[in-house]
Amino acid sequence: MINRRVSKQISIGNTRIGGDAPISVQSMCNTDTRDITATCRQIEELANKGCDIVRLAVLNKDAASAIKDIVKKSSVPLVADIHFDYRLAIECINNGIHALRINPGNIGKREHVEKVVSLAKQQNIPIRIGVNAGSLEKHLIEKDIPLSEKMVESALGHIKILEDLDFDLIKVSLKSSDVMTTIEAYRSIAGKIPYPLHLGITEAGTLRNGLIKSSVGLGTLLAEGIGDTIRVSLTENPAEEVVAGIGILKALGLKQKGVNFVSCPTCGRTQINLIDLAKKVEEKFKDLDMPITIATMGCAVNGPGEARNADFGIAGGIGEGYIFKKGEILAKVPEAQLLDKLEEVIKKSYE
Repeated sequence: MINRRVSKQISIGNTRIGGDAPISVQSMCNTDTRDITATCRQIEELANKGCDIVRLAVLNKDAASAIKDIVKKSSVPLVADIHFDYRLAIECINNGIHALRINPGNIGKREHVEKVVSLAKQQNIPIRIGVNAGSLEKHLIEKDIPLSEKMVESALGHIKILEDLDFDLIKVSLKSSDVMTTIEAYRSIAGKIPYPLHLGITEAGTLRNGLIKSSVGLGTLLAEGIGDTIRVSLTENPAEEVVAGIGILKALGLKQKGVNFVSCPTCGRTQINLIDLAKKVEEKFKDLDMPITIATMGCAVNGPGEARNADFGIAGGIGEGYIFKKGEILAKVPEAQLLDKLEEVIKKSYE
């Protein structure tokens, strides 16, 4: 049982973050936000994969203007990612955005910060302070302290600006491409502030390497109870970020959406093409929105036994296989019919 860190709860649209709210999964569109059609299409693709919150890059006034139409068409809350230009933040709030990702120390004069924060407070728009290891303030870069502590100091400085303006709808992230630096930064700040934490390993890499880094970094922190919302940053279709994020949460027992797949490694007893079969099982049932476990096991010697806790499964044989449920063998069928028979058994069980 994971004892989660207690944090202040905020709301981004209809999604709660922090407190006792479930850990949410985020991603970011890689479309040009000015292209409303393409951006809305990708938002819905992400939502259909299980994404709870989607972030959009707002680079200029045209992108900020497009937010008005995009918000109306989106089925999930949206966050505007803004750097330097406070006017873009104001326009996004006026156009219905649900939250901002903006560092108050990076948008210039105090009066500009006050304008953004005042409007955000009026509209109950949360602000995420997003600290990245690669873009710290100059005075922090020159300090002789660990990088993780520089990140924490940066975040605390930005937080103070908001708190001094009596604003507390705050979410915080401290991301590095180095896993241990990220872990140390989140561990350090977790006991210093009451605000919800957005977890991520920035610039994690392509699908395989990025997933490994993110699983280690986010998994470690989540297992310690740290983290209220996550984004798995991958150099890949953003939909893969959502799948990965949900997978990490499921592995820790923090989310029950969709099927949990288990399969054994290959060994000398395996007389069936287990690798191919396991991939086919995952592909066939990947969109089944049921909190069940499906196992693909290599042999009948210990398949149903080792996977007796799985709701349903296949145990391979020579040119054939066994369909089992909770460790009980229900049918023996030719290899070519295994997937169809498994689907039939699952459907019958829930009719």
